[in-house]
Amino acid sequence: MKRAQDNPELAETLRRRRFLGVAAGATAAGLLGTGTAAAAQTGTTAAASAQNGLGGPLVPRGHLGIQLYTLRDQVQSIGFAGVFAELARYGYDQVEFAGYTQGTGDITLKQLRRLMRDNGLRGIGSHVGYYSDDPKAYTFATNLTQVLDDAEALGLPHVGTASGPWRYGSTVDGWKRCAEEFNTYGAAAKARGMKFYQHNHAEEFSFATDRPDVRLYDVLLAETDPELVHLEMDIYWAYVAQYRFGRKADGSPAPFEPLTYVLRAPHRYPLFHVKDGEHDETVPDGYRMVDVGDGDIDYRRFLSAVGKTHGGRRDHHWMVEHDQPADSLTTARRSARYLRSLRCGGRG
Repeated sequence: MKRAQDNPELAETLRRRRFLGVAAGATAAGLLGTGTAAAAQTGTTAAASAQNGLGGPLVPRGHLGIQLYTLRDQVQSIGFAGVFAELARYGYDQVEFAGYTQGTGDITLKQLRRLMRDNGLRGIGSHVGYYSDDPKAYTFATNLTQVLDDAEALGLPHVGTASGPWRYGSTVDGWKRCAEEFNTYGAAAKARGMKFYQHNHAEEFSFATDRPDVRLYDVLLAETDPELVHLEMDIYWAYVAQYRFGRKADGSPAPFEPLTYVLRAPHRYPLFHVKDGEHDETVPDGYRMVDVGDGDIDYRRFLSAVGKTHGGRRDHHWMVEHDQPADSLTTARRSARYLRSLRCGGRG
């Protein structure tokens, strides 16, 4: 089977991020039978509460993952096998790829799939480049069939891009052209039983150069078929965008709430990037990236609201990420521990 190589366009997208900027399941308490109707009713109520997530973890078992870009240094030093073993120990369920070798040399998709299985992990998605001037590049625009073949070989339910729809510029018509291409990729992915998705950075929430009253992210949402094109909201970058693009070019207010986008169409957001930031208006982004749980983004509020939507605890997956962690394994461990500690209906 042909192996997917890490692609330059994706690498450049990931590098730009720096510039742009326990294991606890829901356990039902066993009630000792007393032989009374009251005790039976109490047991029924407790079971119903557990089923509805009340008091259970905000991130359901099976839905916590990590973007492997966070651990790229460890993948290169100890390999996928060592990293997967650590992630399983920290209580992760899923991994999202950013290239299938990450500097490790030769490894086949079959080997990757076996390593995930051996460590109780599931591949949930993959970031692939959108386009390239090189016709041989590994991108959706240049090698769509191979991209989908590889995702299918790994058993990924989602395959997408961390590249923004900038191929034809920052005008409304330019983004409409990208939306048409995204619809094509989405249809091809759907035919394979997968979902195509786009992962945002802050700039997607900026305004069109030819229509300074139009937010580009709204163009993307309006011009893509909701059954074909899905979104992976990077929550940190969305809040950076809230700070940076809360006003139009003329200075007039243009506030928005990232969570509102999700609640308007929760079915469009199967995946989320969970990264945290300390609010700091002395830096251009308004936030400094930190480990999940150390910052000011209210994840208990965000997770609770999404979990209450139809299928909210079933249909959404939460990927930890940090673009420049001081110690990537420590970041992975601490972030998982924090997210596993958050409970429905409690302070966490």
